[in-house]
Amino acid sequence: MSNVIALNASSRLAPLDTRIANLASCFGFHRRKGDDVYWLKENAELLNIVETSGNHPNPQAFNPLRKFYDTVEERMEFFPQYYRFFLSMVTDLEDMGFEDDKAEKLSHWANTQQMPQGEMSDLQRLEARRLMSRRGVEPFPNDPGLEDRVRAFAGATDFFAIPNKKAAYELTHAVFYLSEYGRKDPNLDTAAVNSLLNVGILAMLEQNGDLVAEVCIALRFAGQTPPVYWENWLRRDRRGYAVDPDGMWMGDDYHSYFMAFWLEGVAGNPMFTDKYSDESMSFHKAPRACVPLRDLSKVLLNLDEDRPSEWQKLQPQVEKTLEKNSLAVLNTVQESTSRFEAFFESFARADRIRKSA
Repeated sequence: MSNVIALNASSRLAPLDTRIANLASCFGFHRRKGDDVYWLKENAELLNIVETSGNHPNPQAFNPLRKFYDTVEERMEFFPQYYRFFLSMVTDLEDMGFEDDKAEKLSHWANTQQMPQGEMSDLQRLEARRLMSRRGVEPFPNDPGLEDRVRAFAGATDFFAIPNKKAAYELTHAVFYLSEYGRKDPNLDTAAVNSLLNVGILAMLEQNGDLVAEVCIALRFAGQTPPVYWENWLRRDRRGYAVDPDGMWMGDDYHSYFMAFWLEGVAGNPMFTDKYSDESMSFHKAPRACVPLRDLSKVLLNLDEDRPSEWQKLQPQVEKTLEKNSLAVLNTVQESTSRFEAFFESFARADRIRKSA
């Protein structure tokens, strides 16, 4: 007779404060130096994820960032080009318990120095407005149409059915800022929601978990329900990540790991549920078995002018051409959302210049 000891999984999980403190120590001390812009990026993302999810730990969990907070004025004066990172980190730290008013002072100072006026895009201007408005500062009082221009960009549905990662990530971030990370209705129209779904379909076909997670988060912030299969796929995919102490963190997959757990937090589930060291860690996703987006694009390219815009007409050709694994993924993505056929009509690019000339 063997002795079987049943362990409660929750008892093996360190408290949230400990998990966040270990991550803060790893990213604050052990991956990059504090004068590296990528140090700012990684730590700003960690703080943003925790703050916007509502899973706030004891403020002491962020003690590894205390020195940064205490000297932020000097850093921001010397690196004004990174003012959005500084404002994001300081405001999040204060909103999670750091007892000071530096964010308000820095927001007024950045506005006085006209830092937001140096931004080149509406999306960057919208982020600056979102950050500074958290402390009552309006950097663009004479630009009431900023949000509407960003919504117009989000509503270009056909544009988002063509692979373009830069535009795809700008779309998800546009929704983040318009919604103030889920705090208010971003007032997206049907076209903008369909743009998110188009990007999600492309990301699923590419097996890009990072972008799929951002799309699902943006949909939730917009008051929409993401396709069930997409979120379940992300959970399965996340379980395949390896958290490697002292691993090679340069170019690792920390961001997609963060996004997967951010989605869990936004959905009301526990965040960062792996075992974490308070020293150096790297995060690595499992290799992708297949990427059907590439194979599907090849089929369309080879058809040239004969390619149809209707999925049902192309489907037999695709089934003959794609390998078994790629076809299985494609079929699953097709079944995951009723948006697929409308997406494909734009993705096929059948109505081109030569046909309309």
